[in-house]
Amino acid sequence: MRTFKGIGASEHVAVEQIFYLESLDLSVIEKNDCIPEVELKRYDDAKNQAITELEVLYEKTKLTSEETAQVFLAHQMMIEDYYFVQEVNQLLESNKNVEYAVQLTANKFKEMFEAMDDELMRARAADVQDISNRLLRILKGIKEEVLSPKGKFILICEDLLPSDIVKFDQKSIAGFVTKYGSKSSHAAILARTLNLPIVVHLDKLFDEIPHEGILAINGETGEVIVNPDDSIIKEYRSKMEAQEKMDKDLKKYRGQKAISSKGHEVIVAANIGNVSDADLVLENDGDAVGLFRSEFIYLESHDYPSEEKQFQIYKEVVKKLAPRNVIIRTLDIGADKTADYFKLDKEENPALGYRAIRICLKEKELFTTQLRALLRASHYGNLSIMIPMITHLEQVKESKAIFEGLKKEMDLENIPYKTDIQFGIMIETPAAVMISDKLAKLVDFFSIGTNDLTQYTLAVDRMNAKIQDLFDSRHEAVLRMIALTAKNAHDAGIWIGICGESASDLTLLDFYLEHHIDELSVSPSKVLRLKKAIIEK
Repeated sequence: MRTFKGIGASEHVAVEQIFYLESLDLSVIEKNDCIPEVELKRYDDAKNQAITELEVLYEKTKLTSEETAQVFLAHQMMIEDYYFVQEVNQLLESNKNVEYAVQLTANKFKEMFEAMDDELMRARAADVQDISNRLLRILKGIKEEVLSPKGKFILICEDLLPSDIVKFDQKSIAGFVTKYGSKSSHAAILARTLNLPIVVHLDKLFDEIPHEGILAINGETGEVIVNPDDSIIKEYRSKMEAQEKMDKDLKKYRGQKAISSKGHEVIVAANIGNVSDADLVLENDGDAVGLFRSEFIYLESHDYPSEEKQFQIYKEVVKKLAPRNVIIRTLDIGADKTADYFKLDKEENPALGYRAIRICLKEKELFTTQLRALLRASHYGNLSIMIPMITHLEQVKESKAIFEGLKKEMDLENIPYKTDIQFGIMIETPAAVMISDKLAKLVDFFSIGTNDLTQYTLAVDRMNAKIQDLFDSRHEAVLRMIALTAKNAHDAGIWIGICGESASDLTLLDFYLEHHIDELSVSPSKVLRLKKAIIEK
């Protein structure tokens, strides 16, 4: 019996037989003497076959999980992405072979996503790898065949991609172990959605795991035990039974308000990134949307999205979720996550650079287009507006002045909007915390982004794996920041929420209740678990 330690990326445990998923040989040789027309035809044929495969995967997967199925719709969009296709075509025109063109383009896009600060955007790197692998497999004529063992198994592989998961009967998979990956990877997100344990980033230790035998894995602690003894197996099976019972028990909390034993009611909201995620809010009984990441509209467009395009998206979300409140964060984009048409310069430290409200107040047409679309959409449901990356009072004052000016314009144009729409800001910098008493007098609510607040407070780059152990949202300094902000919000008579990862950290729940946090916004799959925890406090 041997024990290894990776990074736990879910809360479940499992003990089952090992199934090792071999990586396909997708190695590519660069060729410089190809005929562009021939390679372009091969590329188009591969794209068409890939899209057909993804359509089948979507239909198959949505029967068991609509959330998982959405990944394959996103993959279809990425394969047809204008900039991805354009990049490949340019390489083909210079007489490169299509395999090399696809791999080089995918690597470029992967690096772009991996450099981004937002965890959801970093997860897109795995999607790029997935579509690249699919195209290369088709181009190399490799059939997609997987023979899995009978009964349940723990899937181990070097890097788990979304399409790897759905190759198997979902009822057969007990958990995952990977050599690479992170907590924010799509594989980890999907594992959590399926209530399965996953341990990622075992790194070199992964090579010491045998390809057959029994594994016990703990998705919370990151423990991987090879060929555990009878006492460990008994302990893990007992935990699995308890987890299965808890997952069933969560259903009875649907429709209940999250009120603690001391009478403090918390709005348990969900963080989402697109229209399709609205269904997940309904499925998981979210009370509201605490964060709608509007930057996805920009990142998935080939040019600046028009007011009308944005309006239709916001309108659809708020109508679908009415009467729930939907907080839409204005554009949070920068050198770490951008679209080519923004033409932003590369920055040494994009987390501290030209991003979010700093861009919007310089590019006012960009800002006013979005605010007008948001105001128009507010007529169709309960919509609130939230401004990110605030460090100065003047940023809020200027934003509000633009906002109020647009209201007057729309009054003159007889365009309806919600007259009492709430205007709030994100608190994600120490500067905003320290002046939160003054900021609170200017807005209707605060929402603390604990991911960035932790990063900026502790001077820890949360993308740097070498110092990951120093990134601690439970650090006393971070908690003092939250406590001070909550006090200043309530003293000013406004409400306060938390929309960062730590909102779902149940070890911090007593702290949040003690400081009367009004809203906790988490991924949709964690809503019922959080409601249960609050009600039982």
